[in-house]
Amino acid sequence: MTAELNVLGACPLDCPDTCSWVVTVRDGEAVRLRGNPDQPYTRGSLCVKVNRYVEHSKAADRILYPMRRTGPKGSGRFERVTWDEALDEIAERLTAIVAEHGGEAIWPYQGTGTLGYIQGETGQAGRRLWNALGASFHDLNICSRAGNTGLRITNGTPGGMDPETFALSRLILLWGTNTLTSGHHLWKFVQRARADGAHVVAIDPIRTRTADQCDEHLAIRPGTDAALALALLHVVLDEDAQDQDYLDRHTKGWDGFEREIRRYPPEVAEEITGIPAKDIRALGRRLAHTRPTGIRATMGLQRHRGGGTALRTIAAIAGVTGDWRHPGGGVSYSTSAHVPIQADTRPGLLPAGPVRTLTMTRLAEGLEDTADPVKCLWVYAANPMGSTSDQNRVRRGLLRDDLFTVVMEQFPTDTVDYADIVLPATMQFEHTDLHAGYGHMYLMWNEPAVPPPGECLSTTETFRRVARRLGLTDPSLYDSDLDIARELLSGGHPYLEGVTVERLRAEGWVRLNVPDPFVPFTEGFPTASGRLEFPGPGEAYVEPFTARAAGPYRLALITPASHTFLNTIFGNNPELTRRAGTPKVLVNEKDAADRGLRDGARVRVFNDNGEMAAELEISDRVAPGVVMTPKGHWPKLSPGGVNANVLVDERDADMGRGAVYHDNLVEVAPEDGAGVTASA
Repeated sequence: MTAELNVLGACPLDCPDTCSWVVTVRDGEAVRLRGNPDQPYTRGSLCVKVNRYVEHSKAADRILYPMRRTGPKGSGRFERVTWDEALDEIAERLTAIVAEHGGEAIWPYQGTGTLGYIQGETGQAGRRLWNALGASFHDLNICSRAGNTGLRITNGTPGGMDPETFALSRLILLWGTNTLTSGHHLWKFVQRARADGAHVVAIDPIRTRTADQCDEHLAIRPGTDAALALALLHVVLDEDAQDQDYLDRHTKGWDGFEREIRRYPPEVAEEITGIPAKDIRALGRRLAHTRPTGIRATMGLQRHRGGGTALRTIAAIAGVTGDWRHPGGGVSYSTSAHVPIQADTRPGLLPAGPVRTLTMTRLAEGLEDTADPVKCLWVYAANPMGSTSDQNRVRRGLLRDDLFTVVMEQFPTDTVDYADIVLPATMQFEHTDLHAGYGHMYLMWNEPAVPPPGECLSTTETFRRVARRLGLTDPSLYDSDLDIARELLSGGHPYLEGVTVERLRAEGWVRLNVPDPFVPFTEGFPTASGRLEFPGPGEAYVEPFTARAAGPYRLALITPASHTFLNTIFGNNPELTRRAGTPKVLVNEKDAADRGLRDGARVRVFNDNGEMAAELEISDRVAPGVVMTPKGHWPKLSPGGVNANVLVDERDADMGRGAVYHDNLVEVAPEDGAGVTASA
């Protein structure tokens, strides 16, 4: 008889939903993957991307063995070597780098390819090894940092609403978030609210597939969200609908913020946001008189020069209306701050002394530094050649002959092509991990279901072997995965009461020990004052870079998530790349006419950073002055060997040095044209 086993696990990918899944194993092989029907948030469904995960794990281009570069950097030519040979070369090179340049010459460049607490970014996997070597600190700021920082200033934490309470909302603002593409499990709670009469509004520069399903869509100019928030509050004040009791008891700085709101009537906001004043006023009246109002604002919203300020001001809306006191009211950005797990903070696991910080979104700058050069770039769970700003400069940095690059990977990404040593990495149902979604209130356990193929190793096992080959003796470097998991859960926080490794392994998922419904700020905030702290005069709106399109580039570029890729993960999957099609750029009919562009034509999208080739689609999904091309295509599988990140500046947002993927100016011209821009 054929032996069959169902193993509970969790999706590791950079998505708020962090699904609970069930892997069916037959005779030691994963044959089926489905969403866990018993988990309250997943409820049996996965996304179009992850539905192909079993197939993806068996792909012909899976990296199964260690490799050493044989051709020039960037050529992608390698030879297979043994683990012993790879570890010997790594140990020799790292020892020499530390001896000559110090540990800070090592840059451990970790990404969000997995969000696990044991194997991934959330638990800062590998930090024990890097601390022992005195490596530079990697500031992983690429995804959500500006918004996190702004919310910490206003609320004391990025944590907000439990997304399940959107089912109780009577007005829902989906603000800068394409729910049906990037976190579709929230939609069932939105639908439940609509069944009870809720009104749902999409606020987005693009008419997304989510906007198509909403009651209303406001096409906002990119990066002007804070101005719209202020104008909506202006209408709330005109309606005398502020919650004065909540303002008096739970907020700080109201007088100054009220004066700031008064500077942004709907007519002023129309000039800034492009949204007609009558539409702003109508939504403002609805906001004034609808309790509870729930706002979903996710990471794409804050990837511009004023991103931190935007989230800070949007969070303030619920302070004025008092929505933070109601189940179904407030703002949902990331629930991860509610998870009281602290990774590697015991005294023995901290760096021996201060080290420099290297910022993820400044990779090109870091690799160009000749005064204090990076001599080893160790890339894991990341694909910077496909996902990082200013792609041409990054490429030049990775071509440096004196840079020793190690890449831990599952597939031959563009970044792998620049490696000196490639180490084969496990995929999710081949290793142990612990997860917490940033879009729900559950912890998830991922039990390994099948053995790794070839010679693939987990992140933790790879770092244990590297430490052993370097002769390092700190016992914490050799903790097992289960030891690490028990440490992560050992903090004693009330939210973790009753949550153990044994329980997670048995049940697969556990809700944090919080009330249901969870309403976090009914009686105060985790700020220094204990109150929501409003922005002061001049602190509530930062103009985006794209607002001043007065030079040769006059179109604001948006690079949202693709429906078929997750960042660049799945960018090599044959079926998903077929569905994604060739890279396209969406241009409004007016902008196309001004430039003499035809629908379906091959075009160049360009600025001073570089250019990419794409197929033009004339569409009313983007407003005049805005163009859109999705992220996620692998450069080497795209025309010209680049993707949209070749156009993105290596520039900082206003807070946390966040990324600015949605705050760049470009032009579009026929592929064989001279690039003459439209007249002013």
